[in-house]
Amino acid sequence: MTEPALPDPAYLQQIAAETQLRAATLATATPAQALYTGAPEALRASIERHVAAVSEDLDHIVHTLHANPETAYQEHHSAHVLGEVLAKHGIDVTTGVHGVDTALRAEIVGGKPGKTIAILSEYDALPDIGHACGHNVIAATGVGAFLALTSIKDQLKGRVVFLGTPAEEGHSGKEVMAQHGAFNCIDAAIMVHPYGYDLADQVWLGRRLLTVTFTGIAAHASAQPFMGRNALDAANLAYQGIGLLRQQLPPSDRVHTNITEGGESPNIIPSRAVMKLYARSRHPETLKDLSNRLADVARGAALMTGTGVDLRWDEHPPSLPIRTNTALTGRWVESQQRRGRQPLPAGVVSDTLAASTDFGNVSYRIPGIHPLIKIAGSETALHTKDFAAAACTEAAERGAYDGAAGLALTALDYLCDPELQRAVHEEFEAQGGPIDVPAFFD
Repeated sequence: MTEPALPDPAYLQQIAAETQLRAATLATATPAQALYTGAPEALRASIERHVAAVSEDLDHIVHTLHANPETAYQEHHSAHVLGEVLAKHGIDVTTGVHGVDTALRAEIVGGKPGKTIAILSEYDALPDIGHACGHNVIAATGVGAFLALTSIKDQLKGRVVFLGTPAEEGHSGKEVMAQHGAFNCIDAAIMVHPYGYDLADQVWLGRRLLTVTFTGIAAHASAQPFMGRNALDAANLAYQGIGLLRQQLPPSDRVHTNITEGGESPNIIPSRAVMKLYARSRHPETLKDLSNRLADVARGAALMTGTGVDLRWDEHPPSLPIRTNTALTGRWVESQQRRGRQPLPAGVVSDTLAASTDFGNVSYRIPGIHPLIKIAGSETALHTKDFAAAACTEAAERGAYDGAAGLALTALDYLCDPELQRAVHEEFEAQGGPIDVPAFFD
């Protein structure tokens, strides 16, 4: 038995070197940062003091969720932990909202009317490797930010909603919640994700899931192969066709697939084969085009083999790319510089290091941001055992404190500064305004 050849890390090392070079030569602040005054300094200082006051609660969330990882839609204990912390501070929390048993909602109303901003927490984990995406840290940042704003609610203009959003990993729980009214009457939404860098903005790709089932005719593989129609051949041709298609795809597109069924016995022509594909792209429109091309490949493979084909899109709701609001991002950058961090602007870290998130669906409904906060070394990738280990360290705790403060300060600036509000919404409209997410791929 031979061992697999280890991948050469040269490309990742080159990305790291290029990132260091760009970081040394580019400004860390976004242009929008200096354009708005935000909230009064006294309120901002009060927010930071309150985050420090609830640091033990945030540590409790980080470590308790890390020790008890729960996968999509099974996050009952995690939701209970977050609800307990909020209730401890006198917050009324509703569990099982917006069509999801493990979703949470709480809200506070300020002393004066105004806009409404939502702060989001994720808390689902990955199968087998637990919190390898750091959602335990995300959970703590959202709770901490909401508690900090609660401490000054009488001085707020508007409303703050806390949403516990389960099932991000592969299930697009936020889209399910959105279709059940979670973001109705909300003007903006913010959250932060742990990472190996402090990033103000980074590319996140839209994602769809396609299940392709080829149906053939079984026959004896030796005596009468000519009487069969081989479903596995169709899957093989589709697999090869996707490989060839990659040569003509934009650099930001991704397709990954496996064959989950392909027959039982070698001496029987397989009458059924099943493929599962992930399609990812940087823009909603290019994701739609990629979807159509993949469907053509599957139909072509069926035609070549004389098999039937069934295409089933989006067993779970699709995820759109993230549309980042730069006006809000500028306030996030300012908040993190207060904490001693220097978030890098878009383009410093290579766009090839791109994944997907269901927050993208939120960002095409209302203005939003999804910055990244450093809790691990830059060489530590998401969805690995090493990142899972990083998600329960002192660096993760600091990420939770700084993330909570950053979200609270960004929300506070948005609620307090009419010029910032105007810029946020003018930018969103200039980007195309809201789209009908459920109907987009119809």
